[in-house]
Amino acid sequence: MAVIAVDTGHRKVSRTAEVHAPAGELFEMVADPRRHGELDGSGTVMATVSGPGRLAQGARFSVKMKQFGVPYQITSLVTDFDDGHVVEWRNPLGHRWRWEFTPSPGDSTRVTETFDYSQASPLRARALELLGYPQRNAAGIETTLRKLQERYPVS
Repeated sequence: MAVIAVDTGHRKVSRTAEVHAPAGELFEMVADPRRHGELDGSGTVMATVSGPGRLAQGARFSVKMKQFGVPYQITSLVTDFDDGHVVEWRNPLGHRWRWEFTPSPGDSTRVTETFDYSQASPLRARALELLGYPQRNAAGIETTLRKLQERYPVS
């Protein structure tokens, strides 16, 4: 059950893993912002505050989060949505979270999650790097993907 680093470009942190579940089922989990807490491997997502039951292009949703013991709320905007294949949202600081689902043989899916801070201002991007967010988010993504693999074990 390997989680593999993927080079998706400068200032993008991506990991991919094979999950033994249909792409549609996995996509629906990510497309429902109320379920993000059960997916989160970073331990920062607490609960959805507001938003649609299913994301779509241009949708906004708010989530309660906690980092370094400090609770806060963030509202994100869905910036890319290809039903069944891609969900991406941008937070107010300019970085994006992207999920891609590629069906594989045997009802499996290659799931790729990306933390993309390539469009953040140079100052914000450098601050994220100095504070260790790329490494911290890589670890969170790896945990998230492993949790998905454990949820759908090989039969």
